[in-house]
Amino acid sequence: MAAVLRRFRVAQQITVIGNTKIPSFLNSRSFARSSIRQDINDGWIYKQFVRTIEPTKESHSRMLSDKGVIYALHTHNIRPDCIDKYMTNYEEIVNFINSKKSELKLELVGSWTVVAGDVDQALHLWQYSGGYENVDHTQAALSNLEAYQQLFKENGKYLRSRYLQYLLAFSYWPPLTKRNSSNIYEIRSYRLKPGTMIEWGNNWAKAINYRSNNNEPFAGFFSQIGRLYNVHHIWCYKNFQARMETRESAWRSPGWDACVAYTVPLIRETHSRILSPTSFSPTK
Repeated sequence: MAAVLRRFRVAQQITVIGNTKIPSFLNSRSFARSSIRQDINDGWIYKQFVRTIEPTKESHSRMLSDKGVIYALHTHNIRPDCIDKYMTNYEEIVNFINSKKSELKLELVGSWTVVAGDVDQALHLWQYSGGYENVDHTQAALSNLEAYQQLFKENGKYLRSRYLQYLLAFSYWPPLTKRNSSNIYEIRSYRLKPGTMIEWGNNWAKAINYRSNNNEPFAGFFSQIGRLYNVHHIWCYKNFQARMETRESAWRSPGWDACVAYTVPLIRETHSRILSPTSFSPTK
């Protein structure tokens, strides 16, 4: 047994050649150092142990998304003793904006409260058509609407904090479709290592195919303004049991495990919240 353990420890050692780390079993006498360097740069060793992103002159946002549509994700942390007042107030805000659609061109896509995760929290997803030009136009118009400003100030009385993030939708994600029947949603938020967004997109463009059969993908976004290198995947399920079954079935699909294996090293932090649509949410 001791001899087996010694051989295992040796196999786990790492040799550094240049700026590249390789397992020590590749550094045997049968490999000349010059040969190893050549294999690392050109051959199967490089492909096996090193993942790279090709240089590009295009921005990540241009490569991964249609910049004509901007999404705003508002996260509100509500005072526990003010939840009912907050919900009444926010519904008035939504109704007011809906009454000004011809002027504002701003649409509420989804509105939820968190039932597992950060409770006493609400998320509201708004859509701007026409890019950032329309964001500028809408914000200027709202600043001149006294009725809106009064509702906005009242809203602040019911909150502990609020956070706004501007997002773009991944182009490979299925088109955002509002649901009509009763559902729960899950928002899975990822903080990625800087510089890995393209690699994330390349892998998830394949991975999404394993999760599209049950109409569960709702929306996939990456951040433009706010916390950067953030990704949000929103999934739709009938209930908790359906969530468990669909997630387990994905692991039985050949290829899903490989996609997960390549994306996990890109993640610094993962955050999951279960959401329930509000009474005034356009998607149910």
